Amino acid sequence: MAKPADSEYDKNLKEKKPLELNSSTMMILSNVIVIIFVVVSMIVMYALLDSSIDKKLAKYMPEQESAEAAEESESMQPGISLDLGEFILNLADTTGRRYLKVAVAMELSKTEEEIKSASTAEAKSGGHGHGEAAAVDPNAAIAAEMERFKPAIRDAIISVLSNKTSDELSSPTGKEIAKEEILEMVNNIFDGQREVMRVSFGQFIIQ
Repeated sequence: MAKPADSEYDKNLKEKKPLELNSSTMMILSNVIVIIFVVVSMIVMYALLDSSIDKKLAKYMPEQESAEAAEESESMQPGISLDLGEFILNLADTTGRRYLKVAVAMELSKTEEEIKSASTAEAKSGGHGHGEAAAVDPNAAIAAEMERFKPAIRDAIISVLSNKTSDELSSPTGKEIAKEEILEMVNNIFDGQREVMRVSFGQFIIQ
């Protein structure tokens, strides 16, 4: 009697062999698992340590931030506002008579002595009666000093603006150029004693 042929399924079963893991393969797998565990542990430890350091630093940061804020407030002290009033002057147009009506103001820097004096006066007004605070008014002294500079400053402004044409002053760029020229001329008048921080035009009418 002929032996029946093996089925295709039986052949496949005979060809497949069970997966065998030798000692070297097991060692490699265990090493990989250990490495992964160590890396994950290091990441977790780093996150916990970083959080702890941030909490410790937070205790000292407010003092540092307050010191920086104090320095910034000192460097950003408001300047001296100088209102130079209204100017009505002829412009340099050659095609026809044109004139300008403009209000000009400036912000000037304070000297170190003026900043210290203002801080001292503010501290006294907060801790003592109104009589002592009223006796010290550094802003009034500054305003009085500015009065003697006003004629020279007004002359500089007239000199700059009267040499401009209406076309030059009609554009925003032209106005900014005029402000820069006034700023430079007035800085020359102060000769380093103080600095012009800003020039502002108020009412600005060309007719």
